[in-house]
Amino acid sequence: MTTGTLQASISYGVGFAISSVAAPPRRLRHRHVTLAKAEPTDKSVEIMRKFSEQYARRSGTYFCVDKGVTSVVIKGLADHKDALGAPLCPCRHYDDKAAEATQGFWNCPCVPMRERKECHCMLFLTLDNDFAGKEQVTVMTNFKAL
Repeated sequence: MTTGTLQASISYGVGFAISSVAAPPRRLRHRHVTLAKAEPTDKSVEIMRKFSEQYARRSGTYFCVDKGVTSVVIKGLADHKDALGAPLCPCRHYDDKAAEATQGFWNCPCVPMRERKECHCMLFLTLDNDFAGKEQVTVMTNFKAL
């Protein structure tokens, strides 16, 4: 019996191996694609951190108890702000990021967050969420460790 695997990591590397079900392959073919990962500028990270804190206070939401979640999401927003000119949600897959950023539906805060306080990224959480912390501020040092 043959198996297929799909592996993905935060470094945006994707690798997979697929073998035929009809006849066993003579050799397993591997394809590994690695995309360059550019770091967001410190300025963009700081802008998105301040935005996140302000929006959490205004919306009555809180950051996740796992500070790593908050850091990764804010860093992803900053990366998209640098690359696309808009803080496109970093927790979704897009076929065309530039088109999605222009459309604005998934730009932070996204429409589901503004309308129903539903944050797919777990950046902005209501107190009834089991993962909600008690903080509406985050520290810049959390981002440097990533």
